Amino acid sequence: MSFSSQTCAQSLRNSKDEFFMKAFLPNVRLFLHKDSINMSEWNRLSHFNSPFGFMEYKYEVIPVLKLIPKPKEPLLSPKPGSNGCVRCAVVGTGGILNGSKMGAEIDAHDYVFRMNGAITEGYEEDVGKRTSVYVHSAHSIVKSPIHSLFQGIKYVMMPEKMKDIQWLEGLLKGKRVAAGPFPKSENYSDGFFFIASRFLSSPKLKTERWPSIRPTNGAFTIFLALHTCDTVDAYGFLTDDFDKYSTYYFQRDTKINFFFHTNHDFLLERDLWIDLHNRKIIRLYQRNDTEKVEQR
Repeated sequence: MSFSSQTCAQSLRNSKDEFFMKAFLPNVRLFLHKDSINMSEWNRLSHFNSPFGFMEYKYEVIPVLKLIPKPKEPLLSPKPGSNGCVRCAVVGTGGILNGSKMGAEIDAHDYVFRMNGAITEGYEEDVGKRTSVYVHSAHSIVKSPIHSLFQGIKYVMMPEKMKDIQWLEGLLKGKRVAAGPFPKSENYSDGFFFIASRFLSSPKLKTERWPSIRPTNGAFTIFLALHTCDTVDAYGFLTDDFDKYSTYYFQRDTKINFFFHTNHDFLLERDLWIDLHNRKIIRLYQRNDTEKVEQR
């Protein structure tokens, strides 16, 4: 079990929304580990492209996967005084957070999820400073300026290619990798194909580019929070008025328009977050028309 709270009256697991409960998999296995890998499981996952499976990998990666320790569960537990609820904030990197002053509100949550660059230093007023769960690939953690490695953060890896497996092998064997040091423990994602496919069905998957199509790390992080938290507040994600803001919140001095990478379906994800917000499953931070956007 990756979820422990059973007593939170406000839990999204108590939702009566038919769409959400039909798509939601409350007991799905979230993480891959050494005890879950055998030939039957390999053959099943070999039909799915990365990060959902091993389509482009060879059997030689199995010994590496056998090194992955079974994660401690549940991933998150209620904090004292929380009435049994696990309250989480998921913080994206969207420019909508520039000048938002949401930092204190974000840090007030029991747990704060971040992904990719996860820049906080110098932006605390808008994005907060706490990080509890960090979702990454080998590339993003190498490039991340995050300074709080080894300080109680739970790391969840979303593999992108063979290089991630090689990086993971070096990490788990205690060998020095290309750009270290790195946190000692890892949770390696699994089960997200079933989650993503139930919430996101992109038309791009029916094109010849389907092997390269995958949800953003931000989407994976929200899905992770939905399955490990009672309440989920999302900040810094695409909204209807995304063209008002720079791509990233750390682009303060100039407005750089959003670039739609072809391997993601950003608008489909945006529509899902807004829909889940309207259904009161998550709370999506959106700026209203009367709010003044500070340009600093």
